Amino acid sequence: MLDTSTKESLTTREIKRQEAIYEMSRGEQDLIEDLKLARKAYHDPMLKLSIMSEEELTHIFGDLDSYIPLHEDLLARIAEATKPDGTVEQIGHILVNWLPGLNAYKGYCSNQLAAKALLDQKKQDPRVQDFLQRCLESPFSRKLDLWSFLDIPRSRLVKYPLLLREIIRHTPNDHPDVQLLEDAILIIQGVLSDINLKKGESECQYYIDKLEYLDEKQRDPRIEASRALLCHGELRNKSGHKLYVFLFQDILVLTRPVTRNERHSYQVYRQPIPVQELVLEDLQDGDVRMGGSFRGAFSNSDKAKNIFRVRFQDPCPGQSHTLQANDVFHKQQWFNCIRAAVAPFQQAASPPELQGLPELHEECEENSPSAGNLHTQRRVSTVSSTPQGEVDENAYECGSRVRVAEDGRRGKALQAQPGIRRVRDKAQASGKRKETLV
Repeated sequence: MLDTSTKESLTTREIKRQEAIYEMSRGEQDLIEDLKLARKAYHDPMLKLSIMSEEELTHIFGDLDSYIPLHEDLLARIAEATKPDGTVEQIGHILVNWLPGLNAYKGYCSNQLAAKALLDQKKQDPRVQDFLQRCLESPFSRKLDLWSFLDIPRSRLVKYPLLLREIIRHTPNDHPDVQLLEDAILIIQGVLSDINLKKGESECQYYIDKLEYLDEKQRDPRIEASRALLCHGELRNKSGHKLYVFLFQDILVLTRPVTRNERHSYQVYRQPIPVQELVLEDLQDGDVRMGGSFRGAFSNSDKAKNIFRVRFQDPCPGQSHTLQANDVFHKQQWFNCIRAAVAPFQQAASPPELQGLPELHEECEENSPSAGNLHTQRRVSTVSSTPQGEVDENAYECGSRVRVAEDGRRGKALQAQPGIRRVRDKAQASGKRKETLV
């Protein structure tokens, strides 16, 4: 930090700039200390006491040690650029040259889902649970559990753009760092995008490997070919049974979670629905009672909320699934993600006067107030049957992964903004199909 005499010679803005640079430097030092602590306080004792095998620890901790020199290098570069009075004149060139090295985290972040699953499984072992509890109660842990330490690198990665913007905010426009820092932001955004893409592919494959088929007819090449998992989580069917549903880039798969010999898997339920054959129907609260009875057959207390329906466009398979989310927010997430997946096929099937309208934009947030003016009680989204090519924890994963939904179809990522909002003024003016959400 700057001493009092140095501060007296600097403008208020420059003091803020130096403090922002110091915050970045201090954060790197904290990260290094936490990475070393994870090895010294958790990994090594569990290996020495045979609480976990070396293979299990490697699977959970990954190459955590290998990232320490990377962050020590940044600290060394900043220290070299620091003047005797403690100020740093320029940091932009340092960050532009250093940030690409963060691509080294691709493997670590991609393995996090499997690592977390193994750690949760090992916590069922009394020895592991006792050891981790003792660590949690020790002062060194700062009341953080092991996974919090293992997740620190990911948390740090997503913070870099914020740290860079804070430095820019306090940097004069004519300072040589401005352009370099803007370049640095583009670099870290690219790194994060690559890491997220790789992590998304790894997560997708993780769940594909855990699918179990009761009938070979349930197998679909589009499942194995999936590279993106757009949305997944727990829903209930009309009978009230819990299902775990996966929306891959080209196909919707309903499953039932099962556990055998401490191994968790997902039994595929009924026939998966390809998105180009999928009909999405938004149901109003009270349209259906979970149990199979329709409106009017039961009292108001029996009427279901937060429900929607998915089915094949071709009635021949005879499959229709009425699904219920935990709350309106999660229903909206599901509805948004599914509609984003079917949108390319909807547009292909739209009348000529509806084509060329604004594309869907992804946003996992509640709708804006303007989306609530509905004149119909039920909206149905259908998709073309023309083939388009073969293409934590009640977790609802919806958002950035929608960007890569088109990878399997076009070979490049779809760059979407958060959320789904489609404006169909022309269609609404002519009384045609509306696309706004609840």
